[in-house]
Amino acid sequence: QVQLVESGGALVQPGESLRLSCVAEGPIGSIRTMGWYRQAPGKERELVASVSSSKVYGSSGSSKYADSVKGRFTISRDDAKNMVYLQMDSLKPEDTAVYYCNADLKSLTGWGIWTEYWGQGTQVTVST
Repeated sequence: QVQLVESGGALVQPGESLRLSCVAEGPIGSIRTMGWYRQAPGKERELVASVSSSKVYGSSGSSKYADSVKGRFTISRDDAKNMVYLQMDSLKPEDTAVYYCNADLKSLTGWGIWTEYWGQGTQVTVST
């Protein structure tokens, strides 16, 4: 019933910027945490950034980033639209990967428990 739909992946040159978007669709009650993971060929999937609900951590929420993207990437969310964004600046070739949207949420048709959902992934390629 619930699904995450990603967009924004593209081929860009080093130093350029890209913005990824993800919307959670379906019978959603509430979303606790939303984030972005990535997986490069031959490597494990890793957490890029995540942001928790401001209802739990305050108006500014609680965000965390992988060390490799700190200062370059910015995660944000729009709870009114059930969306999360990843602004990626100063992109490097090592950022090349499939990026996956992730959300920890409660479905209106479920048992009232927190459940993790994943998007299908969007390709980001940074190359000259």
